[in-house]
This record gives sequence, structure tokens and C-alpha cells, in this order.
Amino acid sequence: MMIKCLAIDDEPLALKKLVSYINQVPYLELVAQCQSAIEAQQVIDSGGLVDAMFIDINMPDLNGLDFVKTLQQPPLIVFTTAYTDYALEGYKVNAVDYVLKPYSFDDFERAADKVKNQYELMQQASANDISTVDDDNAIFVKSDYKIVRIDIDSIRYIEAMSEYLRIFSDDYSRPIMVLLSMKKIEEHLPSTRFMRIHRSYIINLKKIREVNKNHVALGGDISLPIGDIYKEAFFNYLNTKFLSK
Repeated sequence: MMIKCLAIDDEPLALKKLVSYINQVPYLELVAQCQSAIEAQQVIDSGGLVDAMFIDINMPDLNGLDFVKTLQQPPLIVFTTAYTDYALEGYKVNAVDYVLKPYSFDDFERAADKVKNQYELMQQASANDISTVDDDNAIFVKSDYKIVRIDIDSIRYIEAMSEYLRIFSDDYSRPIMVLLSMKKIEEHLPSTRFMRIHRSYIINLKKIREVNKNHVALGGDISLPIGDIYKEAFFNYLNTKFLSK
């Protein structure tokens, strides 16, 4: 088990220390180190998978607390700061821990252990946390600390990323990250409306706009590849819908 994390601090020496501590914990994997919340946002927007975030609060431009509040699906959060005034606010955003500077490696390791425990609980809870399609044409999935309702018709496509899935829905501005396998979610989606076209992609057949050679366009500049082993089934489906003279 590796927990992918971000280290964020505007002070170079503090960031260097934080990175050093992360590298000493065997179950933490550093995805990126950032000197601002804006840099961290760029990492997340680029598709970087983040399970946990060790972040300073008092930073210029956008402080760590306000940054976390902007995240639709925040990872596990540990705040690192020299100011005690933020402790209560930190816990209001479900922070796993709050480490006061200057902190030792023992202090950091205790916070990391809390992250590990929370991460393991989430994995256990999420492994089977998906409901079948209900009468309202929706599924429920567990994402981070929340149970999220997703309208089936709103799903554009689903992308596999390691042990996680990213569900892209028209109803949410960002993909919903869930700890599930492609096989598991396929079992709960109607096969007449969803199809796997690649080992990494399931699409909503109603969202198809164009098929160009070996790619499916879903609109909005989204073009997904068709995997070789999925071609026959996909083009057989198209043939059932194809109109000709």
C-alpha cells in the first residue's frame, strides 16, 4: 500500500524538511512538492492522483485552509503551521491532523499514521460501496468522506487509474474519484447504455457524437481510443444503429 501525497509550503526550508520526512515514511509516496496552493491546484488539475496532502496554512495569495475549501473532493488533509489560531478551522474541513511548527519527525510520523489509518478505513468501506441503479435512475458511490449520488444519464465516461476510477459526470465540474475496479462498476451499469471500449474507458453510449477511425468523440474535445479487444463488440453495436440506403 502506497499513499500518494502532496507536500505544500511556501518556505523553502520548511518544504525541504517536509519532503525529507515524507520520504522517510515507507507507505507515503511523494507525488509533487509545491511552494503554493496554486502549484498544488495545477498538479491536481493535470490529473495527478493524490490521496493525502500535507499543507501549510499561512501562505501568500491563497492560504492552505481556503485552498482546501475550494476542493470538491479533498484528499486526506494534514495542516502544518506555526499558528495555533487555525486549529479549530482545520478540523471544520475534516482535517486528519494539525501539526504545529516546529515539529519533529515523531510529530510528523504520528500524523502520517493517522492518515494511514483513515486511508485503510476508506479502502475497506469503499471496496463494496456502490449501489445498483435505483428507481430514480441513479447510483450511489463513496468518494472520500461522502456518499455521492450520480444520475446515470449524466455520466459521460469512466476512466480507470490504477485502483481508482474517475467518473466524469455532466452534473459535477470535476471527476468523482472512487476506489473501485472497472469490473465492479460494469456490474452495476446497464449494459444497454454503457460499454467498455478500452481497458481504461467505459462510455455512455448516448453521449457519442462521432466515431473517427479508432476513436470515439463525446463532445467537448473529448476523444477516447477504442482498444483492439473491444473493437468488434463496439462496431457490432454501431451496426445495429447504422442507417444506410
